[in-house]
Amino acid sequence: RRRRRSSSGSSRPRRQARSRTARAELTFSVSQVERRLREGRYAQRLSWSASVFLAATLECLTAKVLELAGNEARHSARRRITPELLDMAVHNNALLSGLFGTTTISQVAHPDDNQ
Repeated sequence: RRRRRSSSGSSRPRRQARSRTARAELTFSVSQVERRLREGRYAQRLSWSASVFLAATLECLTAKVLELAGNEARHSARRRITPELLDMAVHNNALLSGLFGTTTISQVAHPDDNQ
């Protein structure tokens, strides 16, 4: 019997399709980031690499914040990362404090708030 050829004409087996997230070796979904960028209408056109770059940036930033919060938990002899520990980690880091300066982390009340 003869082997049937695929529609492309080659007899090689097709490679398994890999997602953009897998190709970029990321955890954050590139397609989800792209969808949010498109829905947000931040620009008329969107580069193919913009969503990959933003997903990598968000993943890196999240990893850093969680690492610092884990260090705060270890110093406080706690086993869980809480919103308070996240807030402490962000405010104890000069760069992150500037980045998240006006951001409110829910369930965290600052002592200097006059409420």
